Amino acid sequence: MRILITGGAGFIGCHLAEHLLALGDEVWALDDLSTGSIENIEHLRGHPRYHYQTGNIMDSAALAELVDRCDVIFHLAAAVGVRLIVESPVRTIETNIRGTEIVLGLAHKKRKLVVIFSTSEVYGKSAKVPFCEDDDLVMGATIKGRWSYACSKAIDEFLALAYWKEKKLPVIVVRLFNTVGPRQTGRYGMVLPNFVRQALAGEPITVYGSGKQSRCFGYVGDVVEALGKLIRTPQAVGEVFNLGSNQEVTIEGLAQRVKELTGSESEIRYIPYDQAYEEGFEDMQRRVPSLEKIARFIGYQPKTTLDQIIEKVVEYERAHLTRSRM
Repeated sequence: MRILITGGAGFIGCHLAEHLLALGDEVWALDDLSTGSIENIEHLRGHPRYHYQTGNIMDSAALAELVDRCDVIFHLAAAVGVRLIVESPVRTIETNIRGTEIVLGLAHKKRKLVVIFSTSEVYGKSAKVPFCEDDDLVMGATIKGRWSYACSKAIDEFLALAYWKEKKLPVIVVRLFNTVGPRQTGRYGMVLPNFVRQALAGEPITVYGSGKQSRCFGYVGDVVEALGKLIRTPQAVGEVFNLGSNQEVTIEGLAQRVKELTGSESEIRYIPYDQAYEEGFEDMQRRVPSLEKIARFIGYQPKTTLDQIIEKVVEYERAHLTRSRM
């Protein structure tokens, strides 16, 4: 297959490109490097079936040329990370909604399959666990900027499914649950790389809020393998899928595991949300996906345990720290 990845120099985009190339696909990657990094894809740029272009999805002319070349579009370009969302709400809303609108419009002209990436955030304040794809979404108040990201991604989903129902554009919607692994940056509030870097440096491991909030961390390698299968499953078109792990851990529990697996002497320090983000910040207490649907369609089961994920991230961060000191 010929595949376009928007946001291709990002954390998930670079791992996805690696996997698709291993399957024999040809990959085009587009990224404006606002949150992605050339370092993530440097090792791919000499590959004969890998093509990279610096650019923005808002540039419809450049994007149209890439869409024309490809059979499938993985639309990963988006504003991501809690800190970026809190600090740049206008950018979050505009990038996520307008960017998706442009991608879908261009894909429709050429009848190309589009995979839209959504998020566990769309479940909002729902207390029904595990989250199922057809559950109601419970959003917070509009005066809480925290929820602008969730709403923008929910609109992306509505728009993609509308294109499928009205215009018969083939789309697949994937809701990611805390995808983690090597090369993920902690710059925008990604918790695992931040914890690992703090532990390796002997700094306090900073847990925001009470630490009782829980998440399920899915390994990026498991995630991209599932993505490669979904685009080869015709029955997946027009569907919404949760994707990640269902192994639940509290954030303070994650901090403790990182401390133990790194052998760090770091203390675990708790920081109130108001200090970490903004006054009145609201968080989701639990995010646990039902994986029954994606298992039914492609036989997906997460293979990598939390300890294995942490060990992979620790190994990467140690090597990165060593290189930076040379």
